[in-house]
Amino acid sequence: MKRSTLSIAVAMSMMAFAAHAQEEAAPARPAAQVDATTLDGIVVTARRRSESLQDVPVAVSAFGEEQLKDLQANSIDGLQGAVPNLNIVQGRGSANSVNAFIRGIGQPDALQTFDPGVGLYVDDIYYSRINGALFSLFDVQQVEVLRGPQGTLYGKNSTGGAIKVTTKNPFDDAGGAVELAGGDHGRAEGRFYVSGQLSDTVAASVAGAWLNHDGFIRDRDSGAYYNDDDTRALRAKLAFQPGEGFRATLSLDHTKQDAALSMGRPTAPLIQTDLALGPVVLLPAPTGEFDFTARTSFAPGQGQDLKHSGASLAMEWDLDRQWTLRSITGYRELETNSFIDIDASEYELGDVLVALDQDQVSQEFQLLYDNGGNLQATFGAYYMKENVPSYQEAYADDLFALAGTPISFLRTIGDDLSTESVAAFAHANWEFVPTWTLAAGLRYTRDSKDYDRSTSTFWGAPFEGLNETVAFSAKRSWTAVTPSVSLQKAFSDDLMGYVSANRGFKSGGFNGRANTASDAANPEFDPEFVWTYELGLKANSADNRLRGNVAAFWSDYSDFQARVSQDVGTFPVLNAAELEIKGIEFEGVALLGRNTTLSGQLGWMDAQYKRFDDFRLDPDYPGYDPSVSHDHVPFSPDWTARIALQQGFPLGNGGMVSVGGDVSYRSRTWLSVDNRDSLSQDGYTLVGLYGVWDSPQYVWQVRGGVRNLTDETYKVEGQEFASVGNIQTAYYGWPRNWYVSVRYNF
Repeated sequence: MKRSTLSIAVAMSMMAFAAHAQEEAAPARPAAQVDATTLDGIVVTARRRSESLQDVPVAVSAFGEEQLKDLQANSIDGLQGAVPNLNIVQGRGSANSVNAFIRGIGQPDALQTFDPGVGLYVDDIYYSRINGALFSLFDVQQVEVLRGPQGTLYGKNSTGGAIKVTTKNPFDDAGGAVELAGGDHGRAEGRFYVSGQLSDTVAASVAGAWLNHDGFIRDRDSGAYYNDDDTRALRAKLAFQPGEGFRATLSLDHTKQDAALSMGRPTAPLIQTDLALGPVVLLPAPTGEFDFTARTSFAPGQGQDLKHSGASLAMEWDLDRQWTLRSITGYRELETNSFIDIDASEYELGDVLVALDQDQVSQEFQLLYDNGGNLQATFGAYYMKENVPSYQEAYADDLFALAGTPISFLRTIGDDLSTESVAAFAHANWEFVPTWTLAAGLRYTRDSKDYDRSTSTFWGAPFEGLNETVAFSAKRSWTAVTPSVSLQKAFSDDLMGYVSANRGFKSGGFNGRANTASDAANPEFDPEFVWTYELGLKANSADNRLRGNVAAFWSDYSDFQARVSQDVGTFPVLNAAELEIKGIEFEGVALLGRNTTLSGQLGWMDAQYKRFDDFRLDPDYPGYDPSVSHDHVPFSPDWTARIALQQGFPLGNGGMVSVGGDVSYRSRTWLSVDNRDSLSQDGYTLVGLYGVWDSPQYVWQVRGGVRNLTDETYKVEGQEFASVGNIQTAYYGWPRNWYVSVRYNF
C-alpha cells in the first residue's frame, strides 16, 4: 500500500509538469562528471547573501548534490567525517533524532528541555528540536556547515555553529529525476524530483522519497531486526515571480517514519538492587566485539513513529537598487511516539516511552542594503513561539527486588514547555579602504520559557506507600547581547585572510528530569555563553586548480549545562563547567590532470575543562563516585581527518565513468559527560568506495558503492544513567554495507 502511494505521487507529479517542462534543455551534467580543467567556484549564503566561499570570513564547508552523493550521505548524519571538528550522528536510541556537536559544543542531553547547541535550518527555517532533524537529503541543492557561534545573521542564536540546508528552487532546477536504489540489509529506496514553469511567472516542484531498510541489529531470540527505517517524505514548492522586483516561494513538506527499536549494547554490568540481598548482577558486562545482536523487554510492535510536517513562505521585495526586504514565515508540527530500551537488554531497568507533540511558528524580517560597492548591511528581527507538550512512561520492574522477588515500578510524566524567542540584529560589511573590510554585528535576544511538569510513581506490593506525585511550574526569561566583529584583508585576487570574534548564547531552562521534591524546588539552570576568536586564510592557485582554507580558533565556553546522575531517579542539571577549546582546521581540494580530484580535511582540537564543579566528586559526599571523571570533553576528539580521491574516465560517446573513494579517521571520543571508560570509542578509520557511470547528456546515471569497507565496529553514541541499574549503553555505526542505484534525469 505504501509503495503504491509513492508510485501514484510520482505519476501525478510527472503528468502535472510534463507539459510545462523545458523539454528542449538537456539535463545539466554535474561538474564532478565533466572533462574538467579548473575547479568550480562555490557560492554560499552564510551571510544571508550569495558570495564566493573564498570571500567569506567564516569557517564554512559547503556540499552540493553530487558532492553529497560522493560522500554516500543519505541523511544529514552522512556529513560525519567530511567537516573538520564536526560530530553528527543518530542520537541516543532514537530513529529520528540527531546529535550534533561543532568544535566541542552541542546538546549533551537529548531531552526537549535542552536547546540545541548547533542550529539546524532548512530553507532558512530553524528546527528547534533534535527530534525530527535526522532527515533524508532527497531534494537538496546545497548544505553549508558554519563553525563557530551564529546569531547576528541567522534566525536563532547558537553557540556551536549552524547547519544550513537549501532545497531546490523550481525556477532554477527545471526538469526532474527518478532514482531507485537497492542494497544489502534489505535496502530499497525510491526518490523523485520534478519541476517546471506553469507560466512565465509561476513555477512549481514536487519531490518525494521512500526509504526502507531492515536494520543492522538482530534480536537473538526472535530474529527480528532493529535500527531499521521505513520513511515516506514529500515536499512541494510553488514559486512566484511576477516581475523583477518581487519573488515568493511557498513550501509544504511532510515526513512519516515507522521504525522498530533503535538498539545499542550495554557496556557495563546491569545491576538490580535487592532490598534483602544487596546488589545483584542481572547481566555481566559483555566481552569481545559487538556482534550486532540484542535482546529487549519490549514487545513486537513497540517501536518508534514520527510525523513531521511544515509550511513556509519566503517573500522578497526589491525596494530600489540598494534596499531589499525579506520575510520568512514558518510553521512546523512534530509528533513522535518512541519506545526506547535505554538499558538495551531483556530487563526492565530504564525502558521508556517518550511521546512529543510539538509545534512552532516563526517569523523573520530582513532589510538588506547594498550600495553596489563598499558597504552592505543586514537589519533583522526574529520571533519564534514553540509548544512542546510531552508524555513519558518509565518502566523498571527489574530495578528493585525483595529476596529475589522483583518489585514492579512505573513512573509517568506529563510536562508542557512553552518557549518564546524574540530577537533583533544588525550586521554590516564596510570596505573602508581597498582590500580591507571591517564587518560588525550585534544581536539582542530575549528567550522566555514557561514549564509545567508532574511525575507520579507507582510501586508494587509491598511498597505502595511510597507512591507519590511531584509537580512544579516555573517561568523565566533570559536576555543576552551577542556581538560579532571581523577584519578581512584581500592580499591578492587569490589570497584572503581574516580575524574574527563572535559571542554565542544558549538560553537557560528547567530540569525535565526533576523527579524528587528537592529537584522540583530548584529546577532552573542558567544560560551558556561562548566567545570564539578565529584567524583564517583562504587561497586559490592562479590557475584555479588548487584551493585551500585554514582556520585557527580559540573558544572560552562558560556555564556548560551538564546533566548528571546523582541517586536513583535523581538527575540534576549543573552549570558546572568552564571550558577552553582551541584548534586548527584545514580543508583543501586539488585538480590533478584533467579528471583527477584530490580533496581532504584535517581538524585538530584541544578541548579542556578549566573547572568542573561536581559535588559527586567530593569524598565527603555520601554518593561519592570515584568512577566519574571530567578529564575529557564529550564528543570532542582530538583529530578528525578525511582524504578523498576521484578519477574520471571520459568515454568516446560523451559519457563518463568515475571511480572514487575516501578514508576518514576519528581519534578517541568520549560519549558521556562523566567519562565512563566503557562509553568511549578508540580511534578508528572508515573506508568507502564508489563508482559512477553517466550516459551522454547525463540522462542516465548508475552508481554503486560500499561504505565501511573494512567492516569496522565502532561506537557513535551513548546513554549514561549509571545511578539506575548502572546503565551505560553504547550505540554503533553501520557495519559494511553496499548499494546500487539507477537514476533517470529529464
